[in-house]
Amino acid sequence: MSKVITARQAADLIQDGWTIGWTTAGLCGFAEYVAAAIEERWVETQSPKNLTLFHCCGCGDHQDRGTNHLGYEGLVTKVISGHIGEAPKVGKLILSNKAQAHLLPQGVLTHVLRQMAGRKPGVLTKVGLGTFVDPRNGGGKVNDITTEDLVKLVNFEGEELLYYNPLKKIDIAVIRGSTADESGNMTMDREALFLEALPLAMAAKASGGIVVAQVTDVAKTGTLHPKRVKVPAALVDYVVKAPIEHHMQTKKTFFIEAFCGDSKQPMSSLPVLKLDERKVICRRAAMELQPNTLLNLGIGMPDGVSSVCAEEGVLERLTMSTELGNFGGMPGGGPDFPASYNPECTIDHPYMFDFYDGGGLDACVLGMAELDKVGNVNVSKFGPKVVGPGGFINISSTAKKVVFVGTMTSGLDYKVEDGTIKFSPTMVEKDGVKTEKKLIKKFVENVEQITFSGEYAAKSGRKIVYVTERAVFELRPEGLTLIEIAPGLDLEKDVLSMMNFKPVIASDLKEMPKEIFEPKWGKLGEIMDK
Repeated sequence: MSKVITARQAADLIQDGWTIGWTTAGLCGFAEYVAAAIEERWVETQSPKNLTLFHCCGCGDHQDRGTNHLGYEGLVTKVISGHIGEAPKVGKLILSNKAQAHLLPQGVLTHVLRQMAGRKPGVLTKVGLGTFVDPRNGGGKVNDITTEDLVKLVNFEGEELLYYNPLKKIDIAVIRGSTADESGNMTMDREALFLEALPLAMAAKASGGIVVAQVTDVAKTGTLHPKRVKVPAALVDYVVKAPIEHHMQTKKTFFIEAFCGDSKQPMSSLPVLKLDERKVICRRAAMELQPNTLLNLGIGMPDGVSSVCAEEGVLERLTMSTELGNFGGMPGGGPDFPASYNPECTIDHPYMFDFYDGGGLDACVLGMAELDKVGNVNVSKFGPKVVGPGGFINISSTAKKVVFVGTMTSGLDYKVEDGTIKFSPTMVEKDGVKTEKKLIKKFVENVEQITFSGEYAAKSGRKIVYVTERAVFELRPEGLTLIEIAPGLDLEKDVLSMMNFKPVIASDLKEMPKEIFEPKWGKLGEIMDK
């Protein structure tokens, strides 16, 4: 008997108060066709009501796709996720206290699913200690109406740990693959990632829920090779066949062969970064890498490090990885993240976080929106806007070396020339009148929210570096220490005056290499060999 149904029939299965689990990473792995059908049902009938959304990673395109389809008051009343920044319609519900929200470490949430699949009690881990998900700092609760405690501080054999509760139930899991046969066996050949499709389906079945699989092709039962099947028919209750426009490989791309291993794309064909403040920062961050480094790059500015490495001809001397499951190749930039060009191996999302949490990463390069006097970093909350940590907490708390990258201020225009960096106020025009954009200092006395704990990192003995366009800092036992300054800049005027606190200044304060401010560099390989 065929399990194939329409997207609207899948949407009609959902009852008021249900918890829906989604596979997703931006739009990678997200069942857009089913989400759109739920939205259609809501607009027509104002049903289903009071849903809880669960997804480990961020979901959306910053506009209308992803869980933005579900951003209606009354449709969704609770969100448990690692990130909501890509879904502004859902974010608006949360910020206006129309929906409860817990934003928790992405890797922990993948492990929660696996615990649920085996009906185990939850996750015990050090991940999150000292950050905003630590119950002493809020427990990951985002707004005033969120009161339930999902995270507890416990002492286990004399050691502080965080305990993350499993969900009571996943009523319906909506997963995504490439081809399913009529019985429900699902392959993922053309997907950029496996994500948590298998453990999510298992978690739903273990808690008495149902599983819907969105695919682009349906095959005759018994025609799929068993080793191609990623989720077996025993775990899939229904199959929905979707058109390609509702089955994007990434937020930007419908399908690129190099993202799923069907072909290899020459890295020389990818565009080179223009010379600006981002390229300078990424070049200096790349200097922290050594041959055979196993590396993770964050989204945004950090993914420029892979472009620098490709341009410098050293990409093959490193192993890039993404927290979503890819080893090797080169992470896609911007809206193509977290897909990778030419991955060597793709594993399930929870397994990658097992590897990361176990100290498998030699280094990571992550973004830095705010930094404070003790080395804390905030990337998850900015005034009323709350986006969540994604995989940032897992990655930054376990990598052997952590390199944070970001500009020291916002509200300035940058120009890289004459072997240094120059800056001027950004001008904005309103009603024909030009004024200077407000200068915002990112080096603050205390960060608004702790996404990375400098206090815990200092105890770990790991190397923590903070790279900006005009200076480089390091977290040392004596405190946050300024170790380099850009060529030609004045220490007081151009660096210290841009900070709301005074760092320790290294006795051997150096100049950042002038060559990284030049149009052509070509020295990264030599630096890595030293």
